[in-house]
Amino acid sequence: MKAQSSPTSERRFPPLLTSAVAQQLLDAMRSGTGTASVSLDLGVSEEHVALDAATVSIGNANLSRTTLVEILAAPNQCFEWADGAWRPLSVFSETTGWVRTLRPTADAPTTVVAGFPMHRIVGTTPKADAQAKVRALGRPRGRVLDTATGLGYTAIELSRTAIEVVTIELDAAAVELARRNPWSAALFDTPSIQMLPGDATEVVHTFADREFAAVLHDPPTPQLGGELYSSAFYAELRRILRPGGRLFHYIGDPTSGRASRATSGVAKRLTDAGFVDVRREKTAFGVVAVAPRRTRRYRRFS
Repeated sequence: MKAQSSPTSERRFPPLLTSAVAQQLLDAMRSGTGTASVSLDLGVSEEHVALDAATVSIGNANLSRTTLVEILAAPNQCFEWADGAWRPLSVFSETTGWVRTLRPTADAPTTVVAGFPMHRIVGTTPKADAQAKVRALGRPRGRVLDTATGLGYTAIELSRTAIEVVTIELDAAAVELARRNPWSAALFDTPSIQMLPGDATEVVHTFADREFAAVLHDPPTPQLGGELYSSAFYAELRRILRPGGRLFHYIGDPTSGRASRATSGVAKRLTDAGFVDVRREKTAFGVVAVAPRRTRRYRRFS
């Protein structure tokens, strides 16, 4: 029997596999049911896949039992059909020299950069993590800045209430990975999201005083992006926020010694940059700060 597949709902992306899906397919092959309902887009939709005891065929992408066993043994990878074979989904960055990969979770995948997951995945999920950050910011309206696009989850979540979301990404490889991630589709489909390429520490100088109602600052770790934790950058974020505008700054697990020390330093630099009401937001693993309502101008930092 030649195996075929038929979508339960239309899948917009080339097929992607995870260890969990490989297990489902192997179980179905052993049971002899001749079919399985699985997700080939990381949980966004499901498809009915026909199979026999040896092979699954998804369009032109053939799956043997041996390949499924190999995928099963790699629970932290997402696999895509490329150049006639199933390979771990990864993108190499010419800009940074980092390799970016997708790591599956209970909902949206996270991206792993230089060995660091870019979302909280212990006791939560990337989707819930993005929602917690936006809640900490107060679900802002108006024009909002997202300083680091990544897979776009925070920009997508911000767009649910904001009039416009401006999101900045330094690394073209991050955008390429997002294009291949089904959970990032709304980043490219939502008219109110404006994507800007470039270094946030440079792009921020192009914005006018008091241009934004809120800023969500979710930088990589200081080891990967130390300048995004600088006093000069914080002063620019203060400058572009309207009076009373809020900033959420993600830092990390407040119970860890490193993040606790980093939080103290961040809070001091934010205060020195002119922010008020600086406080920890433990549930979102960061700090919230407010641009004062007084009207005096803050000079640009170069």
